[in-house]
Amino acid sequence: MAQAPDLGFIHRYIPAADAARPPLLLLHGTGADENDLIPLGEMLAPGAALLSPRGKVLEGDAMLRFFRRFDDGRWDRADFEARTAELADFVRRACRLYGLAPPIVLGFSNGANIGWGLMRFDPTLLSGALLMRASLPFDPRPFPDMTGFPVLLLSGRDDPLVPADRPPYFAALLGEAGADVMLEFLPAGHALTQQDLVFAHSWLERFVAPDR
Repeated sequence: MAQAPDLGFIHRYIPAADAARPPLLLLHGTGADENDLIPLGEMLAPGAALLSPRGKVLEGDAMLRFFRRFDDGRWDRADFEARTAELADFVRRACRLYGLAPPIVLGFSNGANIGWGLMRFDPTLLSGALLMRASLPFDPRPFPDMTGFPVLLLSGRDDPLVPADRPPYFAALLGEAGADVMLEFLPAGHALTQQDLVFAHSWLERFVAPDR
């Protein structure tokens, strides 16, 4: 496998085999890397271009993440903001280099969290967001104008890491900012299930060009 160019993040890029599909920006969860979500992206959007960076923060001995958290689990808010801006710069540079349209961000857990950070930082970088098991430990307002920006939130009713009141609250805030939000509360914990894949695939199909 050829080494990807240095754009500030170790990453993988897989060119599109189906021009009708928008590119996906894949953001992994804690303890994974740039390879982790490639099979999921290929399954949910076969033929789409895939851009998958590796988080730069090392937690413990070998747990990669996209931003730091304190020992008690609280987010390092300053680091979250700085890492979001750094990732946004990577997305801009990668889209220029690879000739990509604004991608749909597909993030899981820690990747979903920095994914909504990107949305909040500059929604024009993206064409949509599919956020799996995102959390919301603080009030993220103000949001920019997100009129018509499509978001799918996939949350587990029994997720031990995300309080049950957070996903509806998050969906409401995004709706107030004008986003086209869909929240699916699934009978699941933090791990993904087959139902997640069904909802994610169906939602992604809405973006496929009709004349494919």
